[in-house]
Amino acid sequence: MDSEESDDRHLIERLRRRDERAFLELLTLYQVRVYKLVYRMLGRADEAEDMAQEVFVQVFKAVGTFRGDSKLSTWIYRIAVNLCKNRTKYLARRKTEAEDSSESGPDRSDHATARGVTSADVARPDHLVEGYQMERLVESALNEMEPDFREILVLRDIEDLSYEELSAITGLPDGTVKSRLHRARAMLKVAVERKLGEKIA
Repeated sequence: MDSEESDDRHLIERLRRRDERAFLELLTLYQVRVYKLVYRMLGRADEAEDMAQEVFVQVFKAVGTFRGDSKLSTWIYRIAVNLCKNRTKYLARRKTEAEDSSESGPDRSDHATARGVTSADVARPDHLVEGYQMERLVESALNEMEPDFREILVLRDIEDLSYEELSAITGLPDGTVKSRLHRARAMLKVAVERKLGEKIA
């Protein structure tokens, strides 16, 4: 058993005993990672804040059922992904209902993605602007993708999880994960190129 596994097991035991300090440790370890994941899955900061809180509520409630078949982080991500998928379906239904009853467009709140700025960026502000604009295009294209494809891209290409972890989180066989990822990357490329074309036109 490696040290991460041992630490996970000890933390889980303390969470099962409803140790408040263990819950605070869990938040310290995963709060930022979970928020970033759900933000990328939902594409809205207001929704992401609420969803990140809900993830930890569910983790705390369900920790007694965690069997340890996967890493703690994988299990938390699976909870986060499932909650986001349910929320995305709900928001899509609500949007459709709102569009049916009103001609007003959907909420277009603009939330910037955090980005590290280097000294090279500061020296070349044109590069910073170009990089930021491309990032916004990719983010916009990602938000328009079907949840199953967005999920696989976020987990693999942004969160940098292994195929094994992706299979554990999604419940899909390794081969299906790889083929879905391949399709998702192709779809994202087409969407970004289309948006670039619209921007230039």
